[in-house]
Amino acid sequence: MKPTDPQPTVSTDDPGAVFPQVPRCRVLDDGKPSELCKCPQPTNEMYCSRDSGDAETIKPTDKGCDEPTDKFTVIIWRSFDARGVVRRIKTFGPRLDRSRVNHSATAVLGRAPDVRVCWTASVSVGMPPPPASHRPRKKRKGDTIALSGNNGTIVTDSVGAKPAFPLVAFLFPARGTVSQWVTLPLILMAVGLFRWATGFWGYSGFQKPPMHGDFEAQRHWMEVTINLPISHWYFHDLQWWGLDYPPLTAYHSWLLGQVGNLINTDWFMIHQSRGLDDHDLKVFMRATVIVSEYLIFIPAATICVRHLGRLAGISTWESSIALTAILMQPATLLIDHGHFQYNTVMLGFVVASISSMLGGQPLWGCVYFVAALGFKQMALFYAPAVFAYLLGICLFPRINIVRFLGIALVTVASFAVLFLPILLGGLYDAHRNIPLPSTVELPPLLSSLPFHVSEKAWYYPMLLQLTQAIHRIFPFARGLFEDKVANIWCAIHTSGIHKLYQYDSALLSRAALGLTSLSILPACIIIFLMPRRNILPWAFASVSWGFFLCSYQVHEKNVLLPLLPMTLLLASEGGLKADMRAWIGFANILGSWTLYPLLKKDELRIPYFVLTLLWAYLMGLPPVSTSTYFGAQSGEISAATKLLHMVFYLGMVAWHVAEAFIPPPASKPDLWVVGNVCLGTAGFGICYLWCSWNLLAKSRLLAWGKKVPKPEEKKL
Repeated sequence: MKPTDPQPTVSTDDPGAVFPQVPRCRVLDDGKPSELCKCPQPTNEMYCSRDSGDAETIKPTDKGCDEPTDKFTVIIWRSFDARGVVRRIKTFGPRLDRSRVNHSATAVLGRAPDVRVCWTASVSVGMPPPPASHRPRKKRKGDTIALSGNNGTIVTDSVGAKPAFPLVAFLFPARGTVSQWVTLPLILMAVGLFRWATGFWGYSGFQKPPMHGDFEAQRHWMEVTINLPISHWYFHDLQWWGLDYPPLTAYHSWLLGQVGNLINTDWFMIHQSRGLDDHDLKVFMRATVIVSEYLIFIPAATICVRHLGRLAGISTWESSIALTAILMQPATLLIDHGHFQYNTVMLGFVVASISSMLGGQPLWGCVYFVAALGFKQMALFYAPAVFAYLLGICLFPRINIVRFLGIALVTVASFAVLFLPILLGGLYDAHRNIPLPSTVELPPLLSSLPFHVSEKAWYYPMLLQLTQAIHRIFPFARGLFEDKVANIWCAIHTSGIHKLYQYDSALLSRAALGLTSLSILPACIIIFLMPRRNILPWAFASVSWGFFLCSYQVHEKNVLLPLLPMTLLLASEGGLKADMRAWIGFANILGSWTLYPLLKKDELRIPYFVLTLLWAYLMGLPPVSTSTYFGAQSGEISAATKLLHMVFYLGMVAWHVAEAFIPPPASKPDLWVVGNVCLGTAGFGICYLWCSWNLLAKSRLLAWGKKVPKPEEKKL
């Protein structure tokens, strides 16, 4: 074959097979060429050219490597010169200007004899091949290395490769051979079975008058929203589970109430259905939790795990293992499907926000996070991290005014849409002369405004609804903490170190605000200065642990918030390795353990032990297994970590034994609960420090200003 003679058209995905002089090049997920000519794999994804003696990337257009390349074609008009080097190419595709691409490529290839070209979709001599009628779905690079077990899922001994922990063994047959679209439905069916089985047991307030617990609160909000005008929602009978969650919870209750009312109108009758313990109602309410979770939380978690896996370069099979562990998280199952709440709706919006930011879509991240805030105000635990990250990407590495204005506009618009039905509903009810309940008191926020608002003003009904909703959503009069929760304030008070009720609530509020600000400041500074996607879960975990330990009006169920981003780390780089699994598992087991006093009241002892011990077994963790700490991968865990965790695990087991068989003294009836609070607070404090230190280490902030290799952040 003469290098300059025209040749018949040849279509192939391997240019090295047709032109041996053309080196095969590897695919990089982040779209940046690096050592292109040293890799054994052919590529059909890269489209940037690079001089082997120059580190500068040549981008065909302004978009360059930031755009996907699977729709481009490379045409070789003259194959090789005397030195066996490509002299002229044309690259074109539906999303690039042909003349600019050709000009850039020719300029690069003409300046050095040792240029290497990274081919794209096809290689031809003479004329381009005809377009294929069907283009198969592009496979992820990680899927081709599923057998390597590079994320801590496989251990190798003299016998061969074997699963590192039991959850891997359950999914081992799917390794590298079964599509994720086969394994995913199986995972969802399995985790759904455990959710439904948990629902067979008791719930908050079952046959416990006078208030009947959270189950009655959720049922009552459904009857309020479907039977009363919208202007009454935040005013009706506030002493009986008055609505105190943001508007999206009210809309969600209205929707579920409408469905339930079609089934049985007796379930949602104002004043007549209070404390109803109907079995069919229980089935309906349990089903609404599962349906809500499968519509919001599970899709968001699935996509987020996929994004994290792509950033880390791990296989789909290993991502499926992490997803299963996340969906089987015992604390979430016990609270939402046992105790009864809809926390996974709020958590699902948070995960969707994280996923959007991981995928490079901050505007959608704003929308989803506003939705999370609009469902439960507890999402404020994450708000400082979200604010710091979004502000950081607007300022670093360069100021981006357009992005900043877009984020601000979308956030304001999302809040406006969230509150619009409440405001317009109040205005419409005022127009129809529908009076408010006779027991209504003006919200303190309205009476404390620096200007006078006339009740005859056209906007007064909207202002009244807005201030009342804010007053109900942020109930500062409730106190520093509720019941007994494993945070700093409760531990100080209940342990007898210092009684806090002797202080004014305003002073305690300011103290909580100051301590919370100090605890979250390091993580916010880090994620602001180094707004990198791969450290987002670490920032969320550190900030939410700070809120849980130091904030105002915290109760034991809030532990779900820091546990969520910490558990998501299982899907990140090295997330299934022994050291990461040990810390993430430690936090989850400890979190479930601190919930035991609450679950005991709801007669949920058996689901607590079954789900917690099952998760510990699947992950190879104490008290069921010590393989993570003393098995084949134990060398990854430091001796100090092993000792620390074992002390806490032994303490939790000893506490259960004492609580079950040794009655507390009459003078200290809450002795065991206080012990739970104190040990839990110490453990959560350690988790906070661990997350904060890893955030600092992985952010590379300490290396700022030094010449260090830039870490590869995979392109999604």
